This record gives sequence, structure tokens and C-alpha cells, in this order.
Amino acid sequence: MFGRMAALFLLTAAASWAGPQLTTVRDVLYKADGTRLSGSVTIAWTSFDAGDTSVIGMQTLTVPVVNGALFVRLVPTTNATPAAAYAVSYQSDGKIQFQETWAVPPSATPLRVRDVRAAVTTGSTGSSGTPGVLTPIPESAVIGLPSDLSVRPIKGVGYGTGRAALVNDTGGIETVVGNLSDCVRVDGTSGLCFDPSLLPTYMDAETPGGIVDGANTVFTLAAAPLPAASLLLFRNGVALTQGSDYTLSAGVITFAAGSAPQPLDALQAWYRAAAAGAVVSGQVAGALTAPGFAPATAQVLCSAAGSGTASTTPVSLGHCAIPAGILQAGDRVEIRATATHLGAGAAFQFQLNWGNSALTTRSGLAADTVFTVKGDAALNGVNAIWTGQSYGQSSAAVDSVAVALEAAGAAVQIDFLANLATGGTADTFTLANYTVMRYPAISHP
Repeated sequence: MFGRMAALFLLTAAASWAGPQLTTVRDVLYKADGTRLSGSVTIAWTSFDAGDTSVIGMQTLTVPVVNGALFVRLVPTTNATPAAAYAVSYQSDGKIQFQETWAVPPSATPLRVRDVRAAVTTGSTGSSGTPGVLTPIPESAVIGLPSDLSVRPIKGVGYGTGRAALVNDTGGIETVVGNLSDCVRVDGTSGLCFDPSLLPTYMDAETPGGIVDGANTVFTLAAAPLPAASLLLFRNGVALTQGSDYTLSAGVITFAAGSAPQPLDALQAWYRAAAAGAVVSGQVAGALTAPGFAPATAQVLCSAAGSGTASTTPVSLGHCAIPAGILQAGDRVEIRATATHLGAGAAFQFQLNWGNSALTTRSGLAADTVFTVKGDAALNGVNAIWTGQSYGQSSAAVDSVAVALEAAGAAVQIDFLANLATGGTADTFTLANYTVMRYPAISHP
């Protein structure tokens, strides 16, 4: 009796130590082009109780697939408690190609993939089923994506391809305008990289103008030597020394007393001169060096960063006070202002004043993170005639024209004001920079 009970105990123990029943899944996997798939298959599952009450813990198993051959033995799931399945991912060429679900039944004979496949969840490849349905994800559902996109550079109105790019006042990318041979400057403008017309002019074997009579000591050259030391002056083939034999002032040669050229003396000069259009000592060479011509220089009257506001009533964020006697009839005053808007809870209003007159009043959208006003005022001695433009990152460009009283020579204050359209938000509006430039009136006969 005791021997029978011992034998029964050993048989029961052996059965428990043998582990749960396994089903073999064996198949050959192919790609759509008929070549065999090589990679791996990762099988994942959550905890469940097998049909023989064996406890199967949550884990993953990676099975290599070499030359298409798949072989794996798994605990059946169709009779598991609770209901269970295997999540299967196919990896090939360094990435997950697709995923599917396996429901493995008990089987004493090997099964193929098609016998255990329950559903394809994503992607498709090979001979392992039909593609799943891809569900689009809206941008708003991705945390941080809308805010990241809002600070990226965007296409400006003048955007194009195949050209150098510049960043405009609102942060948009536009195309530099110019010829293919031009050079691009740091402010985005373009122009000639080098103007051959500005090369110096070489004067060779020139005969200075003047009477050679033994008394005249003053002779003139066709142009002023530049530099003065470039002048080589010869008298009857003998080089003369500048400073002792003669002096040079611009294009005028003056011989020392007692050294006046005699009749039949031959004078010849070699020198370099500035090209027409080149700036020399504040003057422009060539045709522009006519007597009485003095090119004017633009003047920066004000350029600074302004302040910010969250008020719903207009606040001055910056101003340029121009004293009396500065502005004159015929002047042109250029005004630029660039502001930033932090937040998207409130729209805003921006106003540019010339004295007590509003040159521009413009409302901006809550979505405008950058806002710009630019233009110029022409002074005629009575009025300041304004033509300008304003636009924001989301607000379209709008032209403006206005007339403000401005007596010639009178003092004036240019003011930049702004306010939010509604309160109760965390929005702020800040004047990042404002610049006022004067182009003086100048005329020539």
C-alpha cells in the first residue's frame, strides 16, 4: 500500500516539474519582393494562468529570424485565465516593420503564423497579413508641439527658392533680391561685390597745363594725384623732387622760385588719380567734385529700446524729443519701430504720434508675437507728410498716410504708444526698438 502511494506521489511531482504544455509555431517569412525576411520577432505578454493552471509571468521573448526561418514554442493562450494573447513585433532593417496579435491554441503538431494570427495592429510587410489602419494624430494632441511650432521661422511674403535668405522684421524668411553676381550685406540688401569703375585712374606721360616761358611757375594737372606721392614729374627726362623742386596742392604744381621751366623744356607727369564716383576726403571724385557740391550725411536722431505695458489704456513706451532748429524744410525723417507681444490672450493697439498728431493707429491680433511700424515724414516747412506701413506676424500689411503740423525749425516729440485691448490676461506688449533718422535737405545747381 505504501509503495503505491509513493509511486503516485512521484508521478504527480514529475508532472508538475515538467512545466506547461507548449505549442510550436514554425514558418518561413518573406518580404513583398519575394526575398526572405531576416531580423527578429519580439513576443510580449502579460501575466496569465495556462490551461493546466501554470502561472505564466509577464515577460518578453526575442526570437531571431534567419533567412526567413521562424521557430518558437509558446504556452497556449486560447484556454488561458484570464483571456490572454501575445503582442508580436517584427523587426527588420533596423526598425519595427509591423505588429500583430497571436492567439495560440493547444496543438500537438507545429502551427504556422496564419494559424495563430489574431489581428494586425500597425504597419505591413512580408507575407504576414494585411496592413492595419493608421490613425492621424492632431498637432494639438502632441504636448509642446504647438508652442514649438510657433517659434520656428516661417515663410515671409517674399519667400522664394534658389536664393540667399534673409530674416525680415517679423522673423519671417524671405529671399534676397538682386542679381546672381551681387553680394549680400548683413542687413539683407544686395549690391555689387566690387565696382570696377572705382579702380584708380592711371595718368601716363601727361603734359601739365601752363605756359613754359621761363617766368611761369604754376602748372595744372588734369586730376589731383592720389596719393600725392604717386606723382612722378620729369623735366627734360630728369625726375624732379617733390617738396624741393616743386610743391603739389591737389592738381596744381608750383615750381620753386628760380626754377621756372624755360622755353623748349619738356614737362611730363605720371600719377594715379581717384576714379569718378569715389569718395575722397568727404567729397566725391570725378563729376561730383564740382565746386560747391557737398554730399549730406544721414543723422540718427534717436535709436533705443523702449519699455513694456500690460495696461488697457495707451502708455508711452518710448519717445524721441527733437530740439528746435534741427528739422528744416526739405528734410525727410525716417521712423521705424519693432515691438513684441508676449501671450495670446489679448489683442493690442499701437499708435505713433508726431507732436499731437497721430501718424499711425493700428490694432494688432492676439496671435501677433511681433509687430512693426515703418515709414517716413517729408517736411515742407508747414507740415510733416507721413507715408508708412504696419504689419504683424499674423496681421496683414496696411499702408497709412497722414499730415501733421510741423513748422520749419520747431521742436517736436515723436511718441510710441500702446495698450492691450482687454485686461485680465498675462499678456505684455514691449517696444523692442525704435529708430528716428533725419535725411537733411540738400540741393545743388
